[in-house]
Amino acid sequence: MAERTAIMSHFTLAACAEMIWRDRPIEWRCSRLTEMGFQVGLWNWPDHDLAKLEASGATFSIMNGYLTGRLADDEGADELLRSARETARVGKRLGVARLNLHGTGLGEGGLPVRRCEVVTGAMWLKARETLGRIAEMAEEEDVVFTLENLNLPVDHPGTPFGRAGDTLALVSSVNHPRLRLNLDLYHVQIGEGNLIETCRACLPWIGEVQVADVPGRCEPGTGEINYPGIARALAGMGYSGPVGLEGFARGDPEAALAAFRQAFTL
Repeated sequence: MAERTAIMSHFTLAACAEMIWRDRPIEWRCSRLTEMGFQVGLWNWPDHDLAKLEASGATFSIMNGYLTGRLADDEGADELLRSARETARVGKRLGVARLNLHGTGLGEGGLPVRRCEVVTGAMWLKARETLGRIAEMAEEEDVVFTLENLNLPVDHPGTPFGRAGDTLALVSSVNHPRLRLNLDLYHVQIGEGNLIETCRACLPWIGEVQVADVPGRCEPGTGEINYPGIARALAGMGYSGPVGLEGFARGDPEAALAAFRQAFTL
């Protein structure tokens, strides 16, 4: 019988377990992704049995890095630090590579707990200070946090510091190895566009790239984004780190994962 040649990606590929096989237990999803050669992303650790996640054998690429708190006011910052430290310890238990933050706490449907339409200069300074504290705490706990960009027009209206330009400005100004960008290209496409040049600008601070097609937030090949072109551009820039599918499957989940892998296999 002819040997089967494994298809290898230039990147480390992961997929968000909460968004696929949604009728299956989370530990089954984690195990199946692992069998298929993917790392695993998680959204909200308190929703799950940690012992079962550990037993799944998964390598966890990223998970939500806080439960409550905000970047840009004193009370919210203190709560964010408390919550993020608690989550950092859970992340270490699971071996999670990166712990994810947003510009503010998100509630039902991904909407901000406190909607903010105008971000003042004082808020920018406070957010930078808070992220500096996060980076110092991450050093103490031996973990890495990421700050994710979000789109405002469709999914997350009223979220402060949501644009990729905003997250880049904050993370680059803190400039600490324990604080990186989670550059979500689905959100960039909806909110800003210019994906390849955004990747280039963010490159020194990227911890993970996340992807889904537009519209629909499904796997590559279902919408308007040329993800094979993005993959070639990222590789040409020298990026070989994690790329995570944070999207739904339009049909069969395994076919969706295969399409994702193909888009990022050079």
